This record gives sequence, C-alpha cells and structure tokens, in this order.
Amino acid sequence: METKHKVYNLIILDESGSMNSIKETIIEGFNEIVQTVKGVATQFPEQEHLISFVSFNGLATTTHLERVGVAELNELDGSKYQPAASTPLFDAMGDSIAALRKETDQATDHNVLVTILTDGRENASKEYTGATIKKMVDELSLKNWTFTYIGADHDVENFAASISIKNTMRFEKNQKDMKRMFSVEKMSRASYSQRIRNKENTNDNYYADDSKT
Repeated sequence: METKHKVYNLIILDESGSMNSIKETIIEGFNEIVQTVKGVATQFPEQEHLISFVSFNGLATTTHLERVGVAELNELDGSKYQPAASTPLFDAMGDSIAALRKETDQATDHNVLVTILTDGRENASKEYTGATIKKMVDELSLKNWTFTYIGADHDVENFAASISIKNTMRFEKNQKDMKRMFSVEKMSRASYSQRIRNKENTNDNYYADDSKT
C-alpha cells in the first residue's frame, strides 16, 4: 500500500475575552475551515491530513484535537468556545508547536501548516518569549513548516514579522470583512495542497490572492 504524504494542520485559536464580540462569526468561520479541510483531504487523496486544534486564553491552553484524521474534526459551537481572560499567545504557540514537533521530527515525507487566529497581541505568557518563538519559527521554516498569522486590532504585519512569520492576513471586526477573511483562508488551503502536489515552495505567499486590507 502506497504511503500518503502527511500534512499536519495546527490551528491555534485565540479564546481571550476580546474575542467575545465576534464569537458567533468566529464559530461560523471556523466551521467553514472544518469543511474546507475535509474537502481538501478529498480533493488530494494522496495526502493524509492530520489535525491539531488548540484554543487559548489566560485561564488555560486547551488541546481539542491532537494529530487526528479529518473525520474527527467536528464543528465548533458556543459550549466549546467561550472567550475570557488575557492573551498568552507565545505560550500557546510554544506548547502546541513543541508537542507537534515531537511527531514531525521523526517524519520524512510531510508538511506542516500552522494557522494562528487572534485579535490582539501577546500580553500574558509566562513560559515563552518572543525571542524564543522567533527562534523556533526560523528553525522550523527550514523543515517544511509554513506559518500563517491572521489578526485584528493590532499591527498584524509588524507583530508577525517580529516572530518571523511572513504569511499574514488582517481583518476588521465586522461580519463582511470576516467573511472575506475566511473565504481567502479557504482558497489558500486548497492552493497550499496543490503546491505540495506540484512539489513547489509552500513557505511564502500563502495568502497571495489576498489584498492585505
């Protein structure tokens, strides 16, 4: 039996209190991503898509899924996503990336796509610093890891650049712009898998079709 090319999808979702104002739209958009990932897995049968899903705030970093098949990726609802507290982004990134790296450091034929969705800058981490995360991103970007950063209410491009993330998308906290953002995310995931199939570079221009408004 032919071994499939593994694609690890790590989604890191901000669940801090400031996300409460867009809670319903985030849930709706996340559920579109769920359907997109499942569709991509069907469209590219030579790829095995594995999902890790983490949400975070100052109360806890919650691992909902860890390296499971797309069949186990279910839609989000209000009982599972309850924004509160502060934004320890670096800790959420550091812990979830380190956990996934234990698996991928032993793998050969694979890609990793990390998607971070937040409406604010880091403000509460205790274990990881920006310098630590930057070093981690720099190192893993040389090993078929692609990092993407979707943000609102802060200088998205400059903050992402400070931790070496080049693929960014900014959104405004209104339903129209958030629908645009999730639509671009959907198209970009399909394009990413197509580039893997074509053995093309996957690290840059992930959101090439987006005008970063």
